[in-house]
Amino acid sequence: MSDFQLDSRQLRRNFAAAASTYEKHDALQREVQTHLLERLSFYLDTPQRVVDIGAGTGRGSAALKRRYPKAEVIAIDVALPMLRAAKQHSSWLKPFDRVCAEARALPLADHSVDVLHSNLCFQWIDDLPVLFGECMRVLKPGGLMVFSSFGPDTLMELRAAWAEADQQPHVSRFLDMHDVGDAMLAAGLRDPVLDVFRYTLTYSEPRKLLEELQGLGATNADRQRERGLTGKSRYRRMLAAYEAMRRDGRIPATWEVVSAHAWGPPVGQPRRVGGMEIASFSIDKLRGSRR
Repeated sequence: MSDFQLDSRQLRRNFAAAASTYEKHDALQREVQTHLLERLSFYLDTPQRVVDIGAGTGRGSAALKRRYPKAEVIAIDVALPMLRAAKQHSSWLKPFDRVCAEARALPLADHSVDVLHSNLCFQWIDDLPVLFGECMRVLKPGGLMVFSSFGPDTLMELRAAWAEADQQPHVSRFLDMHDVGDAMLAAGLRDPVLDVFRYTLTYSEPRKLLEELQGLGATNADRQRERGLTGKSRYRRMLAAYEAMRRDGRIPATWEVVSAHAWGPPVGQPRRVGGMEIASFSIDKLRGSRR
C-alpha cells in the first residue's frame, strides 16, 4: 500500500467544485447507499449519536435522521461547499448537524459514537491505519461502523483506454478488499464483514462518463498524476481505445464496491497509532485497579 498516495488538497478542491453538480450524477451513490443502510439492521439498540463521514450533499445524513429520528446526526465532510449544499436536506423537523473536518482527525470525543456511517468516501483516504484508528477511537464499545468504498477494478475500462494512450496515471487507484480488511483488523475493530459488488453503468459515449466523474468530483487525485494538460492527440487515442470497448451500442464502465461493517471493541482494548498501542480507561477504573 506504500505507493498508494493521494493529493488531499486536490481532492478537497475537486469536491468543493462539484458541490452544485453532484446530485445530477449520483445515481450509483444512491444505489450503494440503499444497500449500506440495510447493514444497519445489525444494530439493535437505539443510538444517541450517529455520524456520517464524507457526507457530501447530505442525502445519506438525511436518511440516517429518518431512520433514527431521536439521535443526534452529524454530517462530516472535508469540503465546506458540500456541507452548504447539504443544508437543503436538513429540515427543521429532522435536522442534522454539519461539521467541516477530515476523517483522519475527527472532532469527536473518544467512545462517543453509536453508529458511524460512510458511503463511498474511504477510497479517497490513503492512510487506512490512521483512518480506522480514528473510527475505533470514536466508536462506543459495541458501536457499529458501516461503510462502502471503491475497489481496484473500478473504472477498469477507462484505465485500460488511457493505457493505450500513454503510461501516466489518469485514473485514481483504489485498494482491494483484503487491504481494507487487514487495516480494520490491525486497528482493533471487531468482527469485520466485507462484501464486494460490481455495477456496470453504460454511456452513449466516453465523454459522458468523463463529464459524470467531473460532476461528482471523482477525478484523478493521485500524487503521481501528470500535472500539465493532456495533449489532444493522447486524449483522442484514449477515446478511440474506449470506443473499441463499445458493447450493444453503449460504452461500459465498471464500478467495484466494497461494503463492510465492524464493531467497536470493549473499553481498554488498545488501538494502534503510529506503531504504538494506546489503551484508554476511565479514571474510576484506573483508581479501582490501584487499590
